[in-house]
Amino acid sequence: LLAAAGAWSENVLDYFLNTDQIKTRDGAEIIWYHAANNKLQMKEAIQSAAHMVEADVLFCGEEEGKGEPIMAHPPETNSDNTLQTWLNEIVNTKKGIKLDFKSLAAVKPSMMLLEGIKLHLRRPVWINADILPGPNGTNTVVDAKRFLDTVTSFCPDVTLSLGWTTEWQPQQCNKGYSWAMVKEMAQICDALTQPVTFPVRAALVRQSKSELLWLLQKSNRYSLTVWTGRHDKYSIEDLLYLRENCDKSRVYYDILEPQNSEFRKAIGIEI
Repeated sequence: LLAAAGAWSENVLDYFLNTDQIKTRDGAEIIWYHAANNKLQMKEAIQSAAHMVEADVLFCGEEEGKGEPIMAHPPETNSDNTLQTWLNEIVNTKKGIKLDFKSLAAVKPSMMLLEGIKLHLRRPVWINADILPGPNGTNTVVDAKRFLDTVTSFCPDVTLSLGWTTEWQPQQCNKGYSWAMVKEMAQICDALTQPVTFPVRAALVRQSKSELLWLLQKSNRYSLTVWTGRHDKYSIEDLLYLRENCDKSRVYYDILEPQNSEFRKAIGIEI
């Protein structure tokens, strides 16, 4: 059991290097498949070249009564796919997983399902939630204490992906992650023993370079995962700056096209 549990917190790069799926200890080598929620997307993700498959989990049914975790991203509330089915399919691959929670209701039943397949899932497992309000963030945050208590009591070996709620507004000046935001996050994570990755929005990176680099150097357990909103405007120069000022093994890039290809071309990594 211990070997299986250890695999959950195994560094993503170590896992994919050890299984000969990447060549160097570089976060930019990791390919992501985003929102593999319905059955069609899930099948596409499984057949894709992605190393890490990200999906969104909601609770469908009564809060305390009958119900189960399903795969959907708000505002959708229904799905043709349950977490149980999703896990049963993913188990037969060599891909790592990242499960994103928008509310607490789905967390405990999901952790129980994960615990049940622990022995068959010997690869990185990331559990994500936005636990703090961030730049322009209007969405409700997931209660940090309850989220972390639930996840770590059932699955203490996962990698935690802890973010801020954010919005990006076109045609206006968007403030980045403030010192107060990164300091509050550092305080929460200081008490944890798990590896933690901080999902940061690409379009807000330039405004927050000092803050993000400060947060990253607080612990060698920490990494950044850069992500993009569908309509966000940003330049790959911002990503290159981050790359040049951090250890390459501590920044992941879950970004959309066309910037994904441009960025990889600029750093000499072929897809």
